[in-house]
Order: sequence, then structure tokens, then C-alpha cells
Amino acid sequence: MTLHLTYLLLLFSPDTGNPPCVCKMQNTFPVPPAQDQTLFYLQRTHNHNTIMFDLNVKNGTIDAREPVHPYWIRYRDDGRRQELSYIQENYAYGLKSKKLPDGRFELRFVSYKKVPLYLYKSPRENRYRVQTTINGKTIEINRVFLQIEGGTFWLPNVVCAEIKGVDPQTGKEVVELFKP
Repeated sequence: MTLHLTYLLLLFSPDTGNPPCVCKMQNTFPVPPAQDQTLFYLQRTHNHNTIMFDLNVKNGTIDAREPVHPYWIRYRDDGRRQELSYIQENYAYGLKSKKLPDGRFELRFVSYKKVPLYLYKSPRENRYRVQTTINGKTIEINRVFLQIEGGTFWLPNVVCAEIKGVDPQTGKEVVELFKP
């Protein structure tokens, strides 16, 4: 199943002023094992299969051509790891990157280029993190959850999106909810 542009538009759209939504069922989803290279993960109500976004290190340094590597954990298929398909990588979940002069990388989802994400080394944790600004709040992303109720393959009915992470200054948990 591919991530449609609508998903990413929803994730990074400014708050519409509607009351906050409540994402249901996300507490029943597995928490993938965190590795040293794990940056964040994405889950959807379709099934427990999870898309992982890992730091891509080659020979001890970040691969400047592909600093973040997305892949599946197929919980429906015994938890095995699987690479994204061509369509998923190039039209949905893939990230395009650009190295910045300050050593950070600007990342943009292939399906939504308007909102940048930044890969940088967190001075608070001394490890790489992905950061963005949503509704004026800066957040280091840990998890994205999409609640989908009906719709079609190309136009799913996303009723709630939850982005969970931490405030980069304090390390306190931050949760942002969006209702379409």
C-alpha cells in the first residue's frame, strides 16, 4: 500500500482551527525495535506493517546521496524486513535530500515537497535526528500515525494524523494531532 500525497499534505498542513482529533487504535500497534540508526517510523490503520526511516551510514559516515533509508517491517508477514517497492520509494515514502553547508541535510518526501525536514546531529543527545516545524512548534520526529477510515486507494479518508516526538530543547514529549 502506498502513501498518497493526501497523507503528507495532512501531516504538514497548518491547524485548521478544528477541535483536535483523537487517533484510535495506535496503542495496539507494535513499537518497532529501536536501533542506533533509527530516526522515526510511520504506521497506518490499514495494518501493523511499519515504515522505518533509518540513518544510512556507509564506512562510518553518512551516505550523502541517501542519508535516510526507508524500509518496511512487515508485521503481517512474521516481522520480516522488506525494501520499499519502486512506486513506494519514488511516489510515496521516499525522501529526496540535499546537503546543506552547515552539515545538515534537507529532506523532502517525494510525494510532498513543500515542507522540509532536517537531518541533523542533536547536541542534546549527540545523535542524528529528523526535525521539522509544525504549527510553529519544532519537533524531533519519533513516530507518525495515520488513522484512515474508508476512502479509496488513491484518496483515503484520513480522519486523524498524529506526530509524536520530542522538543529539541527540553527533550520533553510532544504530540501534534491534525484533523482533515
